[in-house]
Amino acid sequence: MPLTFDEVSRIVSMLDGSSCDELVVETGDTKLVIRRRGAGAGAAPAPTAAAPMAAAPAAESRAAAPAARPAAAPPAAAGARSDGVVEVCAPMVGTFYSTPSPTEPPFVEVGGRVEKGQPLCLIEVMKLFTTLYAEQSGRVTRVLPANGELVQHGQPLFLIEPA
Repeated sequence: MPLTFDEVSRIVSMLDGSSCDELVVETGDTKLVIRRRGAGAGAAPAPTAAAPMAAAPAAESRAAAPAARPAAAPPAAAGARSDGVVEVCAPMVGTFYSTPSPTEPPFVEVGGRVEKGQPLCLIEVMKLFTTLYAEQSGRVTRVLPANGELVQHGQPLFLIEPA
């Protein structure tokens, strides 16, 4: 069953809400490549579709991307509250991971100190992992989502008391 215009449109819309610059989806005879912001050498304008448009159902689509090398996200949205604590919010919809892998300790813990540029978490979207970094130094007062929880764009993830 070929990919429909609506399916490709939904994929492009999901990428618009993320910090990913390139997505490659391969299923059966179909290879869909979407690049933006000059991603890749000799980047093509986004969106670009290659190969015939015959594909398995969208539910069986899998993104072909290396999970071992997380992508770097633009700084997570952060906002100061009236009590001076800074909220670090999700820059995209995805699955929140507090650890780099299931066998490793969390990036940060409540009460722990973070330095500007330190990794806070991973957000996974379609097998692409994006690392969120601290915008400022401080002490983590709360980690709001649970590990493996789906988070929404703009949802508060961490509360950090500035140093």
